Amino acid sequence: MQQLSYRLLVRTLAVAAMVVATSAIHTTAAHAHAVLVKSEPGRRAVIAKPPGQVRLWFNEALESAYSTVVVSGENGKPVASDPAAVDKIDPKLITLKLPALKAGTYTVRYRVLSIDGHVVDSGFTFTVRDRSAARK
Repeated sequence: MQQLSYRLLVRTLAVAAMVVATSAIHTTAAHAHAVLVKSEPGRRAVIAKPPGQVRLWFNEALESAYSTVVVSGENGKPVASDPAAVDKIDPKLITLKLPALKAGTYTVRYRVLSIDGHVVDSGFTFTVRDRSAARK
């Protein structure tokens, strides 16, 4: 009789552990945020030719009405006049067209809302080299 109670207790604990583990997995997936998976130019990139645009790819689709990208120069002022746009074919991609950039370090700041409702606010820098200095 006591052996039956022990087996029942072990089975009950095993089932409870599986329920807790399954709940933890589903909770983690439900609370995931959009993660930047690729950018052009890349984080901390040092490039010779100024880019014509900044492209950011995320692991989740973005809400276009609530997602922004701003590129600022060393003076802290935004360099682009047009807003960024989420790609209509690939909603995980947001693009910001840039004017001709001079040599210097630029800061990319993005604030995106993924379709799961989470906001991610982050950024990185890239540097455009002075081509005249590279020739010397």
